[in-house]
Amino acid sequence: MLIVMLVFGQMLRSSAFLLFAASCMALCQSSSQPSLFESHNPRDFFDAAAPVYNIEDPTLKPWHLKASYEIYGPDSKPQAQGTYEHWWASPKVYRNTWRRPGATHTDWHTADDKHAYRGEGVLDYFEYALQSSLLSPLPDQSELDPTKIRLERENITLGGVKLPCIKVIPHMPQHGRIQEVPLGLFPTYCFDSKVPAVRFEFSWGSLAVEFNKIVKMQGHYLPREIAIFEGKRKILTAVVDIIDGISPSDPVLIPPADLTTSSTDKVLLAAGVTTGMLAKKQAPAYPQDAKEARVSGKVVLKALIGRDGAVHDLRIVEAPWPSLAASALWAVSQWQYKPYLFNGEPVEVETTINVIFTLG
Repeated sequence: MLIVMLVFGQMLRSSAFLLFAASCMALCQSSSQPSLFESHNPRDFFDAAAPVYNIEDPTLKPWHLKASYEIYGPDSKPQAQGTYEHWWASPKVYRNTWRRPGATHTDWHTADDKHAYRGEGVLDYFEYALQSSLLSPLPDQSELDPTKIRLERENITLGGVKLPCIKVIPHMPQHGRIQEVPLGLFPTYCFDSKVPAVRFEFSWGSLAVEFNKIVKMQGHYLPREIAIFEGKRKILTAVVDIIDGISPSDPVLIPPADLTTSSTDKVLLAAGVTTGMLAKKQAPAYPQDAKEARVSGKVVLKALIGRDGAVHDLRIVEAPWPSLAASALWAVSQWQYKPYLFNGEPVEVETTINVIFTLG
């Protein structure tokens, strides 16, 4: 299995990254800033990038983004088209809207800490992932806790340009031999060689997100093009069509009068409670390398379940073996839950999901 993952890494470099040579922006060609290669501390990359990716910065003027995206089927042919929009007036006041045939999703956040939601149909996991890829591709500081993870650097060459890549690897128990960690098995962020801009993100052993045509919006980085790949297969592409300013009193930021607003944006539920909410479950495969190493145990995931019952976000908390973590992530991303109601209204749910691998 580890050999397969290493081959997958080569596939990622030869497919998703082919676009890099053709679209390498000005950021990777010249800059007056010192090269990030001069730093020997992997954490310096995240520290340098955090300010220019902080869309919660209260000094930002109200703004709006609209992107069009395309979803691809197993045959890599276009399957559906949609749009994603984000309106931002302050760290408390903003709105997100996804639209495509058969599914819509809108959530409003208001100044009085109230939240409203309207939607129909179910969006794909990667449609929700588009939001974080466009607006906040860096990991949260909580995910960089040195007591829980280690950072490992690997330099790779793409399109003739050497890029520094930082792996975020959870601490795992040893099982009698050194565990190899191929590029992208765990969240891996590849930065531009000159400035703290994220150019690629790897995860789950086979997924790659490519960020192109990065521009500065009020001093903060935004990619104008994104492509998500699974190995050589394209899953989703997006193009930012509009980045403009808005009035802080724009009516689009106000939830419709017929919607009930809630002071609860999300609730925290124990794993046992959310198990009873499961409507659709995909069983994870038991990776061959873990079987051969006689490794079993529990993969603990942190999940965000949306108001529509879909899994919107996943993070590894702990895992006994790299490939077990990747298998659990991929399976759980496809799970579907019954929406959780709080005072009669659907709310987001933060929970822990335990995936147990047992030999025999």
